[in-house]
Amino acid sequence: MQSQSNQDQIDMVDSLKSIATEGQNIDTLDIDLLDSLGVVTKINNEDQKVADAVKDILPEIAKAVDEIVIAFNNGGRLIYIGAGTSGRLGILDAVECRPTFSVSDDKVVGIIAGGQTAIQSAVEGAEDNTELGIQDLKDINLTSKDVLVGIAASGRTPYVISAMNYAKQINCSVVGVTCSPNQGVSDVADIAICAQVGPEVLTGSTRMKSGTAQKLILNTLSTASMIRIGKIYKNLMVDVSATNEKLNARAIRIVMQATECDFDTASTALINAQSNTKLAILNILTGVSIDEGAKLLEHSAGFLRKAIDTNTSV
Repeated sequence: MQSQSNQDQIDMVDSLKSIATEGQNIDTLDIDLLDSLGVVTKINNEDQKVADAVKDILPEIAKAVDEIVIAFNNGGRLIYIGAGTSGRLGILDAVECRPTFSVSDDKVVGIIAGGQTAIQSAVEGAEDNTELGIQDLKDINLTSKDVLVGIAASGRTPYVISAMNYAKQINCSVVGVTCSPNQGVSDVADIAICAQVGPEVLTGSTRMKSGTAQKLILNTLSTASMIRIGKIYKNLMVDVSATNEKLNARAIRIVMQATECDFDTASTALINAQSNTKLAILNILTGVSIDEGAKLLEHSAGFLRKAIDTNTSV
């Protein structure tokens, strides 16, 4: 007679059959017989399938962007939550938003099961802890103004699903990002984003195609949302924070690209605008003073193109 623990293990193994990312990839069955070029070719062949899988779900991604824009415009936040690779990808996308778009650290937040330790080391049992998912959201004071994005390649991580259920209870908009259809994350989500990348090169190694798909999706969610709230002019990062020499050089180059001016003109305008790239561009393109430019940007809700058009139409 099977012990309860053995039966639980049997049930767990059986449940993996329904998870797309746990399937065995028939195209890589011979990967252990190949030389290095053969191995990396197989991996690259599988990677090429990822962008198409993401392309198939662009309407769902766009719906999520619309929700995030609403949240940002109403003082809300974008919150990512996940375990393991999924959690780390959420944190990566979140922390890169501040220097790229000059937003506060709490505008886009990444949460991982097991906390800071789990960024570099596995924290045993964290992804199965349903109470922890809820507590982590309470710790950041999640509200109905926010958008929660639950990330789980398998679509069934208890920590993530529990957090998503709690978010729905407080009327928070909930997005699910997964690579396996018909699992809990998609069932709970208001907007289900499922990139069906198929079985991994190495069975169950979701840091590979699934991880790549998730990174593409998260980058798109944050970048598109920032574009929609006025953080970009043309395709230039005009809200970049010049916090080091490299970023200061990038800010100067952005001003030069936006206005077709020379280095000295761009550098001087940035100094006068106290490193505010938008103001420097507005000053060069329209001739308005820095103070007047700041008022124009405020009236234009931060959209540089709108501020330029408003001034030139007066």
